[in-house]
Amino acid sequence: MGSSTLGITAGLIGWFIVVELVSGILQGFYVPLFSDIVVQLGIRDADVNWFEAGQLLLSALVVPILAKLGDMFGHKRILLVAAVLTALASWGLVFADSFWTFLLFWSLQGFYVVWLPLEVALIFERGREQNRGVSLTRRAAGLLVVGLEAGAIVGALAAGRIYAATGDLGLTLMVPAIAVSLVVIVIWLWVPESTPSGERRLDTVGVILLAWGLLLVTGALAWMRLIGELGLGAGTWAGVAALFVLGVGVLVWFVRHELRHRHPVVDMRVLARPDMWPVQATAFLIGISLLGAQGPLSTYAGTDSSLGYGLGLDATERSYVIGLYLVSLIVGAVLFAVTSRRVSPRLALIAAAVLVGVGYALFLPFHLEVWQVLLNLSIAGIGCGALVGAMPAAAAAAAPFGKTGEASGMTNTTKTIGGAFSSAVFGVVLAAGAGAVAGQTASSLGGYLTVWAICAAGGFLAALLLILVPKVAFADAPPEA
Repeated sequence: MGSSTLGITAGLIGWFIVVELVSGILQGFYVPLFSDIVVQLGIRDADVNWFEAGQLLLSALVVPILAKLGDMFGHKRILLVAAVLTALASWGLVFADSFWTFLLFWSLQGFYVVWLPLEVALIFERGREQNRGVSLTRRAAGLLVVGLEAGAIVGALAAGRIYAATGDLGLTLMVPAIAVSLVVIVIWLWVPESTPSGERRLDTVGVILLAWGLLLVTGALAWMRLIGELGLGAGTWAGVAALFVLGVGVLVWFVRHELRHRHPVVDMRVLARPDMWPVQATAFLIGISLLGAQGPLSTYAGTDSSLGYGLGLDATERSYVIGLYLVSLIVGAVLFAVTSRRVSPRLALIAAAVLVGVGYALFLPFHLEVWQVLLNLSIAGIGCGALVGAMPAAAAAAAPFGKTGEASGMTNTTKTIGGAFSSAVFGVVLAAGAGAVAGQTASSLGGYLTVWAICAAGGFLAALLLILVPKVAFADAPPEA
């Protein structure tokens, strides 16, 4: 019976690797085509920022809600719904013929961000039956991240070649749409359902408060980034500040409401546990470098080295730099999956966070040569790769029965908010520094140094927070009564 259950779990992980491979394709496929999409839609390069902002807004809103619904009604059922919505949005992008329709479908495609948290919850619940859900989920999460990053590399490399071969943008965009449609079939036919928590009441007031709070905060951050890029006036800053404060106020209202509710959308008492809140805080801090720093790194690599800094790489050479970074994420995920069997998962998480801090701290003295940038990125990437796979698993391990989807989903939400926050701040920092470079549109070296210092501080702070986690956390044990 035990081997049979193990076989089912191994097969489940195999199907989820396929799902994450497609998730990676979605994340890597469209980026090389943005210039052609801009031409096709008749918009400006700067308008592409709205695509990222729209998807960040939607992902921040839907992940905690769908993860909660997964706990309530079954994780497979909600995973299937999210996959169907992603497939419909992907096909919508094929036929979108205007900026607004493309923005709508691009935002709706962001439902794929809930796939990984729901997969982690399914694997954890399956392993819980054998009292090995924690260790199984750690190793599986590392493999899922390998599939995710491998898919991103495949998508980035395939997109340009398919478009060059077909010369038809619509035909090229059918490739990820077909891939997601196949994922729907995989989930429908071969993924088993988890055991629902039995709770059937959804806190609708909490959902509304959470949605509005996240919408206001992330909207203010997206607006803040645009101010940095477009150089708008001081009056606009006042509007951003008011929007942000209002959003924080709504989230405080949400927290107080959840503490009083019998069936909260997000259980604040679970989040306050000593083995949970450091994991969620780490997800926020790692989102700073994982999601927020990629744009500055790309622009720095393309900055003309005649300014005394920058690498002066063309688009093809920059893609190689990004490719190496993605490979380092894969290496980090594999190393975590392997070493977590022999090393305390808590110590592995601390070491991974330290690697992120060290990698970005090395940028401060060493950033003028290509090999230096590649070395720094590889060190930080190994740490990030380990953490991306580890955080949802660690959150699931710290959650009681019926809360695994909610807990693992929150790591994605906090990571997204961290990325949105840092992206906005970095945009302002780099735009402010651009004026210091006479006659150039490039940002100043001081702006880039500030970005790297913030990323390094985030990694080191995450390591300190993880030290506070109890030493026995994230180990296999029977669930608490």
